[in-house]
Amino acid sequence: MIDIAHQAAINPASATDAAPACTLVPLASVDIGQWRALAQQAVEPNGYYLPAWELAVSATAQGRTDAMALRAFNASSKRLIGLMPVISLWRASKIPLPALVSAHPYGTLCSPLIDRVSSIEAAARLLQRARDAGAHALILRDVALDGAAMTSLNDVLARTGLKPRVLSSYVRAALDARQDGETLLREALGARKLKELRRQRHRLEELGPVVFEVARRPDEIGPALETFLQLETSGWKGKRGTALVQNAGDATFIRRAVPELAETAQCEIVCLRAGTTPVAAGIVLRHQDRAFFFKLGIDERFAKYSPGVQLTIELTRHLCADPAIASADSTANADHPMINPIWRGRFAIGDVLIPLRRNDPVAVIIHAALVARGVAYEAARRAVRLLRK
Repeated sequence: MIDIAHQAAINPASATDAAPACTLVPLASVDIGQWRALAQQAVEPNGYYLPAWELAVSATAQGRTDAMALRAFNASSKRLIGLMPVISLWRASKIPLPALVSAHPYGTLCSPLIDRVSSIEAAARLLQRARDAGAHALILRDVALDGAAMTSLNDVLARTGLKPRVLSSYVRAALDARQDGETLLREALGARKLKELRRQRHRLEELGPVVFEVARRPDEIGPALETFLQLETSGWKGKRGTALVQNAGDATFIRRAVPELAETAQCEIVCLRAGTTPVAAGIVLRHQDRAFFFKLGIDERFAKYSPGVQLTIELTRHLCADPAIASADSTANADHPMINPIWRGRFAIGDVLIPLRRNDPVAVIIHAALVARGVAYEAARRAVRLLRK
């Protein structure tokens, strides 16, 4: 008979129903004030684990609902010092083994929130709480491999003789916003490319003056969001049926999260207009001194004028001119053809398996199962590409 702690790793929701005092609790039950305080002093920013964003994701977004909270508290003050939204390995990968996996928000970053002052204690307690839940491994998806959160976890693992295993990794674009924007763009793109982009911008100006707008205030953000959603739906995502507004849950999530984050100055929508016509728009999250370029929508009628590039260039200038922002995460795929030539900074993102017990054969089996699944997935992708050719 499976015990409740083991059941929590396999099916967190049912385990919590059976035992309200279980290690894992619904995200919605986390004290919002403590969550916000932790986010303010997290050792590494993650805009996608801000409470307004992640609670909206977990409540409504397609395929991402009902994540649980793995929490760490300070021993003396009982202050929340660590938080990681999680789901079971079964739910994440259909593998029936006792492991917990970081819940994937809308956005490709799952670095947990770890208190800056108590980072080692927070990391150690998060790992212990995962053990308490019956998990034999903790799997972090899309974590910054060299980020401060992963460094804290690695420090704790080294002290206990445990070694994490990187399951997969890639490098993506980032912006060093401490540089002068014009200098950065000139060095990244070169004189010829910038001249071509100026020519394209002049063609856009035939529709009217080209203006870069930033919506920040709660009264501005609603209309700006609808402009973004309209642009996204009008493009290739709309043709594929993957635009946010085309799924009721996703539309509810984004319309809830963006205004709530705007109330705390943690979200803005940037838009490029030619006259009265919006040609590109993007959603940008802000957490501590880092920005996160969530999504971009363009009017593809003007694709030959590179509206997405034009908007990204203006966003680059905007972020570099903001003393509150030191860096920006593109949250893009590896080798992204649009943003990689503009944002030349790079950092490693990966999926990491953390074994929770020494010499644990169950963790070895979990690792082997994930590797086999990854091999099968890549083989299927190659087969699909060959069939399309």
